[in-house]
Amino acid sequence: MTVLDVIGLVWFLVLWVGYTLFAKRRAKQTICLSSVLRAKRNNWMLQMLLRENRIPDVSIISALERNISFFASSTLLILAGLITALSSADKLASVLHDVVPALSQNTQQIQIKVLLMVCIFVFAFFQFTWSLRQYGFASVLVGAAPNGNLIPEDQLEHYANRTAKVIDQAAHSFNYGQRALYLSLSTLAWFIDPRLFMFTTVFVIWILYHREFHSKVLKALHEANKFK
Repeated sequence: MTVLDVIGLVWFLVLWVGYTLFAKRRAKQTICLSSVLRAKRNNWMLQMLLRENRIPDVSIISALERNISFFASSTLLILAGLITALSSADKLASVLHDVVPALSQNTQQIQIKVLLMVCIFVFAFFQFTWSLRQYGFASVLVGAAPNGNLIPEDQLEHYANRTAKVIDQAAHSFNYGQRALYLSLSTLAWFIDPRLFMFTTVFVIWILYHREFHSKVLKALHEANKFK
């Protein structure tokens, strides 16, 4: 690897980890998708405890699980393709040279870049499957939930809060996996030029930040919190 390749790789990892820590800390200080949805989940669980028919609540959790299952299975398919690409790195290098004649990359350089993508998708797969398990735990809590009309108010709020917390953690795991998928797209630029790789990493991080902290859907969700 060249010096620019090493700098680009370090830049990518620092921005990824740095933004994850920043978003987690920032969510405790300002309005964002994470904080707004946390409040909505808590209200959802309170309403669930106060109604007798909880089939809609289980159906919603099942729908969320199906969405995550799609991402998990897709990640496995992409991993299979990337592992195949590892054994065909020489052909991939030839194709890249035909597309951009100025590129001169050997097989080892291509394999390192493909290996980075493999690691990203393995991480995403683990996050998606862990999210699925946590939604399964939430389903158990919904099924075992007591009748909210027959328990003290403090116990009602405590159970709702803890159940919402499990769902919240499942959503965080899904978010981490989805973030990995977004950032994997920026690694495609590394096959062309390390400087383009660094630029696309910044661009993807900016998109993630804007959607999480300044999007129109965030404004709509925040305004909807006024109606409980």
